[in-house]
Amino acid sequence: MNTCTTTCKRTWRRNCLDTKHKVSIAGLDPNDPYSFRIPTVDDGKFIWQLIKDTNVLDLNSSYSYLLWADQFSDTSIIVEDHGKLVGFISGFIQPKAQDTLFIWQVAVDESVRGKRIASRMLHTILQSNACRNIRYLEATVTPSNEASTKLFTGLARDLETECTITDGYTKDQFPGGGHESEELFRIGPF
Repeated sequence: MNTCTTTCKRTWRRNCLDTKHKVSIAGLDPNDPYSFRIPTVDDGKFIWQLIKDTNVLDLNSSYSYLLWADQFSDTSIIVEDHGKLVGFISGFIQPKAQDTLFIWQVAVDESVRGKRIASRMLHTILQSNACRNIRYLEATVTPSNEASTKLFTGLARDLETECTITDGYTKDQFPGGGHESEELFRIGPF
C-alpha cells in the first residue's frame, strides 16, 4: 500500500454545472478555447471515436458510450476545443458507497495533452451538484500508465488529502491474458 497524506480542505467545492450543461470555473481565462460540459446522447459517437483514437484505452461498444452519455452524464464530462471533442471522463457514484465517485475512463486528445485538461475535468466533475455528497474518488490504473498515476496523485495533492494505492484487479481476472493488473487509487476524504 502506498499513501501520501496532507490536511484535508473542503472550501474548494462549488456548484458549476448548470442545467444547460455549460461550466463556469472560477479563475479561468475568459478567452479559454475549451468548453467543459456534461455529455449528451448525441456525443456518444464522438466519445467512442475519441477513446478509439487514444490507442491505449479499452474500447467498448458504441452503444456503451451512448448509454453512458445518457444515463451517467451528471458524473461525466466532455471538453471541446472550438466544437471538437478533445476530452472525456466517465464516472459514476458507486451504488454500494454513495460518498464515492468511481472514474472509469479518462481520455484526452493527443492535440491537447500536457495542458492539464484531464485535471480540470476531474475538478469540474467534483464541483458539480451531482457530486455534492462525494467524499472519495476511486479509479483503477495499470502500473505502466504514468499519466493517470500523475493525474490522480496530483488530484490528491490539489485537494490536500490522501491517495491510497492498493491492489485492484489482477491480470488473471481479465480474459485473454493480454491485460495488465489494475491498481485501485482511493483519494479522500475531501
